[in-house]
Amino acid sequence: MYYQFKREQILKTDINTIWKFASSPENLKIITPDYMNFKITTKDLKKSIYPGMIITYSVSPVFNFPMNWVTEITCVKDREYFVDVQKMGPYKMWHHQHFFEKKNQNILMTDIVTYIPPFGILGSIANIILIEKKLKAIFDYRENKMNLIFNN
Repeated sequence: MYYQFKREQILKTDINTIWKFASSPENLKIITPDYMNFKITTKDLKKSIYPGMIITYSVSPVFNFPMNWVTEITCVKDREYFVDVQKMGPYKMWHHQHFFEKKNQNILMTDIVTYIPPFGILGSIANIILIEKKLKAIFDYRENKMNLIFNN
């Protein structure tokens, strides 16, 4: 069974500024909780995303257990959206859409994550007990960080 998580946030910035920030893989560390020990492991990482870009990283999402994650940026529409897909990692399937839309003098940033936990029915149970709450906590952290950066 697949699940979907959606988060919207208004940012007091312009499209060029948010796009420059969001399309730089190096900024992932800024918006990821410290306890996850997030580290990009890609050699010679480009400053901005492009279709086909592979990003590798190490992350400890649960119980401080490190795991490798490989993401591919599958599509990019400059200053509008991009999509990343897990190629290897903790999920059976992970598809993350990032949208940026001008709203008056602000930007509406929307994340839509569609995922399938691993391990079939056990993964569905883990989603109820743990995964859903973890995702919410991670995106709460991101929302707070983005507020500090763009809404102060």
